[in-house]
Amino acid sequence: MTSTGGPATGSAELDAVLAETVRRTGASIGALYLLAPDGRLLHLDALCGAGAELAEPWETVPLAVPAPVTDAVRDDRLVWVGNQEEMARAYPRTAMVLPYPLVLVAAPVTGIRRWGALLLMWPADRPPYITGRERANIESSCRRVARVLEESADRGPPLAPRGGPRVIPAGTGRPSTSPETAVADFVERLPGGSCALDLEGRFTFLSTGACELLGVEAGRVLGTLPWQSLRWLDDPTYEDRYRASVISRVPVAFTACRPPDHWLEFHLYPDASGISVRIVRTSEAPPPAQGHRSADTASPTRAGRLYQLTHLAAALTEVVGVQDVIDLVADQIVPAFGAQGLVLSTAEGGRLRITGHSGYSARTIQRLDGLPLDTELTPAGQALSTGIPAFFADREEMRRLYPEAPRLSGAHAWAFLPLIVSGRPVGCCILSYDHPHRFPAEERAVMTSLAGLIAQALDRARLYDTKQELARGLQEALLPRTLPEVAGLAVAARYMPATRGMDIGGDFYDLIRLGDTAAAAVIGDVQGHNVAAAALMGQVRTAVRARTTLEAPPDRVLAETNRLLADFGPDLFTSCLYARLDFTRRTMTLASAGHPPPLLRLPGGDTRPVAVPPGPLLGIVPDAVFPVTEIALVPGMILAFYTDGLIERPGADLDDCIADLARHLARADARNLDSLIDDLVNEAGTTGQRADDVALLLLQHRPG
Repeated sequence: MTSTGGPATGSAELDAVLAETVRRTGASIGALYLLAPDGRLLHLDALCGAGAELAEPWETVPLAVPAPVTDAVRDDRLVWVGNQEEMARAYPRTAMVLPYPLVLVAAPVTGIRRWGALLLMWPADRPPYITGRERANIESSCRRVARVLEESADRGPPLAPRGGPRVIPAGTGRPSTSPETAVADFVERLPGGSCALDLEGRFTFLSTGACELLGVEAGRVLGTLPWQSLRWLDDPTYEDRYRASVISRVPVAFTACRPPDHWLEFHLYPDASGISVRIVRTSEAPPPAQGHRSADTASPTRAGRLYQLTHLAAALTEVVGVQDVIDLVADQIVPAFGAQGLVLSTAEGGRLRITGHSGYSARTIQRLDGLPLDTELTPAGQALSTGIPAFFADREEMRRLYPEAPRLSGAHAWAFLPLIVSGRPVGCCILSYDHPHRFPAEERAVMTSLAGLIAQALDRARLYDTKQELARGLQEALLPRTLPEVAGLAVAARYMPATRGMDIGGDFYDLIRLGDTAAAAVIGDVQGHNVAAAALMGQVRTAVRARTTLEAPPDRVLAETNRLLADFGPDLFTSCLYARLDFTRRTMTLASAGHPPPLLRLPGGDTRPVAVPPGPLLGIVPDAVFPVTEIALVPGMILAFYTDGLIERPGADLDDCIADLARHLARADARNLDSLIDDLVNEAGTTGQRADDVALLLLQHRPG
């Protein structure tokens, strides 16, 4: 039955399905990720069995990065991780932010479209495999989630996460929010105890003995985090022990010193509703690594922040181009610090050029773009020239030093982070807030550290983009800009470089007009996809053109090109297919140097490979002979010349791949050759990641 409620009703239904799935599968933690409208990000929508703070490092996950939830969505398959070792091997970045013993499954939520993924975690003591019944339960839950999302979309705008994930009570469904409930839960868990924490880590109950041992009054610390209300527990080591207990659902113990010399032993016992903590005196100090810090020592960065910094640092090492850096900063780093606006600029020619932004109007960006480095309009230039970050908690603080800046941006708080590499200014990253924002010392430290990583990533990305631009320029110079018009012939061509490497390769094609009565078509493939392959491709294409004349048959053109390449002694192999079209005799003669055969589609739709006996690859055997094949030119016939990047699939037979392409060509609409190329490329699955270059040349005989 379909509800008539709005988005709130849909959220409640989703929460009920998620909580029921966690209970039915025996999972300790469940999470629902929804795909962003642009299809590039997964956002954590709902969390069951853990606090929202624990999920901060993976609240937003780009779909392109390797992770269990992203693989589940991209590949539309269930992803099972049976232990921590398997996690570290298959998903090292995820293992960094989940360094705990656990078992995990990610399942796609798919209905009429891709919605996202369901994530479930179990303690490490469960069997490291999934049964058929468990798989069926999880897949059934995913279908229920998809159905709720689709019904919600039918009633109004699709559900989308807002302001962080919803946290759903798990277990008995009785969240420990009052001392009475916490005491009941505590008594059920332990034969005797001292205090209790909820899944966010806040005190919910303290016994008299706990107050005496901790040296506090219950009313002063209830509802607070231990590492905030008890400064001597303000150490990432202790917070990490709590995180390990919540995520792995196994008991954890550690020793801490309450100043001046009261050593206490903490034993944490977790379940789905919270943490029971037993505290006992001990006369033994822990190992030196866990030693006591003085109470007046500066507070270190929170463990959660450290995990977040590690996660973002790992992400920055994987970005490639400048746009990748911009997207990562906007999609992950800005939300991680609760900011609403971003300006990322680079230092070029004494000015700050804005390369990316979000949360700002186009008019504001236009005014900020190109400011000199010594500008007094904003603190960006000063921060970059001195290398010292600048933080402004409110508009008044900014107005005292830079009167125009608050009115220009409209924000209420700012962090100006200089991007410096080896003492050299690279640019500036500006985070802005819609409300006044205090910048605690630990947040400033994390932001400053992250700015250094952003600077390194941006510097590498600019160098990569420069190399890519040079490579693309070389590729475009070597391939024909346009194909000549030939009477009686319709032509379309496409080249797509490999997506791995330098975006450049050795595949090529050409069409040469031979007067009014003939033409020559050529396609070739130089091994590899790098600068060396592109350079050799240019030599081969030039050699073929130089030897193409009205009288030169295909075998002679290939033979002379082969002898020239043999003299060069290239280290790379080259395949080539050459065809000469004679419109007076209405024939086509072809010769091949180890190249895949062309496909012929007749006007009736009959499509088959042309049997062209291949000679050896070019440049290997100086005196090689290249057999010639002749076919008739039939009005309306289509010839498809292609390179192996279009058809090859791992583990598949090459003849089967050619037969599949022939079937696609036979079924496709041939009225427009450019659209036909799109169909062939889409059917071959080469529009995404490609390990090899692709070249495709279509010819159709159209007399008159």
